[in-house]
Amino acid sequence: MKKLLISPSNMALGEQESQIYQNILKQATEISLNLMAVKVENHPEDFLGWCYELLDVAKNRINFDLLDDHQLPTIKKLQDLLISAISFLQLKTLRIAPWPMVTAFINDHKTILVLEEQLKLMEYLQPLREQPLATMSKEDRLAFTGKHAASLDTSVYQFDVEWFASTKNAKAFHQLLDDLPSAFDKALAEIPSTGEVTLAHYQQFTIAYLSAFADSSDKPTLAPATRLLAMRRPDIFTPITPSKLEPLCQALGITKLSNRDFERYWSDIVCNITTLPWFMKPTPVDELEQNLAAIKALLPCLFYYADENTASSSNYYKLLHKPKRSSTAKKATRRGKESATALVDRALEDDSIPEHIRAKRDSIISEVEKGRSVADTISLMRTIFG
Repeated sequence: MKKLLISPSNMALGEQESQIYQNILKQATEISLNLMAVKVENHPEDFLGWCYELLDVAKNRINFDLLDDHQLPTIKKLQDLLISAISFLQLKTLRIAPWPMVTAFINDHKTILVLEEQLKLMEYLQPLREQPLATMSKEDRLAFTGKHAASLDTSVYQFDVEWFASTKNAKAFHQLLDDLPSAFDKALAEIPSTGEVTLAHYQQFTIAYLSAFADSSDKPTLAPATRLLAMRRPDIFTPITPSKLEPLCQALGITKLSNRDFERYWSDIVCNITTLPWFMKPTPVDELEQNLAAIKALLPCLFYYADENTASSSNYYKLLHKPKRSSTAKKATRRGKESATALVDRALEDDSIPEHIRAKRDSIISEVEKGRSVADTISLMRTIFG
């Protein structure tokens, strides 16, 4: 373990990496006796591999029973620093990587990235990009804006809507979105759905977005705005979240943005990323790469740390594996007519649904309004009507 801990001092680290290493070492020193009890046979020669190895020690191989209570925050801090460092180092490769290297990384990690699920989200949202938020069902609006809810039927929403920057903590944004969706439609209308997006377009979006908060006591923040922009134009705008902003800024070599700095988001994030080699000249060779090229501004989101637990952290996965409550305890959540109709119509688009079941559309909608899931209702209809 001692050899592992000191090995980065023999690596050719840059200034940022050296500072990260010192911060990690400071936390490791406070639990050094516990770490020394772990046998280490793998000694990576690169800093990224070193971070992965030490993180595995800190998460899976250290004896937590021997840690004192006051040491638990230290081990958590060490894990967080290592995860942030891994994200930074992987994102940093985007500054020089060509398209084949970027897509190779994504393809190699597609399982832990839950890539199929993430691409399903983007496929679902594609036809919604030009539809006003005000005319969307509540569920579709949640999918577009990145906030999970239990009302998202897994037979329709076969993905976690919070991929590519969750907005679940942006309470003021979602309250205004419920009350005044047309105000955000006005902002999004300033961004062309195709073709070039200029600074002038972005500035008009920003003015309209900020105006939506004019009568609110809460100040507008940048992160939910970038989610809207990214879903409108995933080929131009990279979404951000406060928790992942630091490694992204470090990787791009810029000072960390404030979550209210709309001006620097354009100049330092959007303009920076759109000039990177892989972004400027994507060369897709198959269907997967064509799908990735269509959402190329989202690809940095796939370079943050992920592991074997990422899939089970998906809200979609959690809904699918949610323990069923007893019939006496189960409480149905009623849906509005509009939401129920939209959910049923989407499900009935499936070619595998026979015509005699489609003919029961009104009855299915009625059951879904009462709180029954679309999948359960259609399954029941199949059982009854054969």
